[in-house]
Amino acid sequence: MRNGKKSEENPVALLPILVFLVLYLGMGLIFEYGMGIQMAFYDIPIVVVFMAALLVACLQNRALAFDGKMAVMARGVGDKNIMTMILIFLVAGVFVGVTGRSSAEAVAYFLLSVTPAWASVAVLFVAACFVSTAMGTSVGTITLITPIAAAVSNVSGFSMALCVGSVMGGAMFGDNLSFISDTTIAACSTQGCAMRDKFRANFKIALPAAAVTLAVILFQSLHAGVGQIDIPDYNLLLLIPYVLVLIGGIMGLNVFVVLLVGIAAGIAIVLPTGTVDFMSLLKSTKEGAAGMFETIMVTILVSAMCALIREHGGFEALLAFIRRVFKGRVGGRLGVGLLVGAMDIATANNTVAIVMAGPIAKEISQEYGITPRESASLLDTFSCVFQGIIPYGAQMLMAVSAAGGAVSAFQIMPCLYYPYLLAAASLAYILIGAGRRSK
Repeated sequence: MRNGKKSEENPVALLPILVFLVLYLGMGLIFEYGMGIQMAFYDIPIVVVFMAALLVACLQNRALAFDGKMAVMARGVGDKNIMTMILIFLVAGVFVGVTGRSSAEAVAYFLLSVTPAWASVAVLFVAACFVSTAMGTSVGTITLITPIAAAVSNVSGFSMALCVGSVMGGAMFGDNLSFISDTTIAACSTQGCAMRDKFRANFKIALPAAAVTLAVILFQSLHAGVGQIDIPDYNLLLLIPYVLVLIGGIMGLNVFVVLLVGIAAGIAIVLPTGTVDFMSLLKSTKEGAAGMFETIMVTILVSAMCALIREHGGFEALLAFIRRVFKGRVGGRLGVGLLVGAMDIATANNTVAIVMAGPIAKEISQEYGITPRESASLLDTFSCVFQGIIPYGAQMLMAVSAAGGAVSAFQIMPCLYYPYLLAAASLAYILIGAGRRSK
């Protein structure tokens, strides 16, 4: 956008996105499936690939001097929403570092101890829902709960695919709804809406999908012959930080205040109870914050790249294409969902997909009269649908690894009830609910 005027349509300006997708997806597929390297998608230096794409964006539009391009990128990176997103990422990382593994395991063991053995798989799903909503990370939830699911499968007689698939479904439920999830932070920040508003919009879609998923799992479990499950010792006090974060988020308190309260509560519990010592706690907070560094760098690079693409007319070209293909209010919403879905398939990372699709989705929303909370909800929901299904995503790869290789991705995929039902609920919302014009 130059001097307050819209840039002319220029499809060539979208070339940096194409360069990124070809490099990242191409190398990932070659290494993962061509050469059989496990977790290859997550060994590819995504920051370096984005730097290559940003270089392509800088080489375009010779009419604008390099200093002018630097100014455009600085405006994109210096946006208030981008700074807010980065700070929330860091504080959320510290919270996860403080609460750690023991809190998540306490949730699962507590629920398993108060329910009959035949409902164990349903308990795994509910536990994963709670832990991922509180922790804000689907991969972290899968890492912590999948070994428990594998143990349940080994002693109960439930299939490993069903147990692991139920954990993955619950993990994606929380990834979609959590107030401190990378995806929630990215979706709300790029669309400019409050997390509470996005949560309410998301809840209408996610809750029916989760309820039906739970019913399906319980129905499958009714006639299964299960053995007794031994429950290790656990500390219920470790659940308090999660509960405080959930309550504070639902009440609509400032996300920084909510996270700081959760961190303070976590420290006040883990140190006196001897869960960790002081130096181990410091190390955990450092690792939690450091775990967000790559996401923060991707956010900065994507913001700079998208600013140049918008300046060069790439967004206008993409919007023109969407106007031709998608018509009306339903079409606009479907366009937002499919846009982030396509980005997720290409990047195998739902947070990166939202950061990339977010600025374009905001333009689409303004064009089609979609509210910020609705567009944020669509971005997060559709990214979680695709991320929860693709066999080369971090969630699936981590689940297979945490299960000790006892089950394959393609065995788990038929048992991913929640992502499939979330997709159905999202389409039903778009076709029925979104057809009503908002006040």
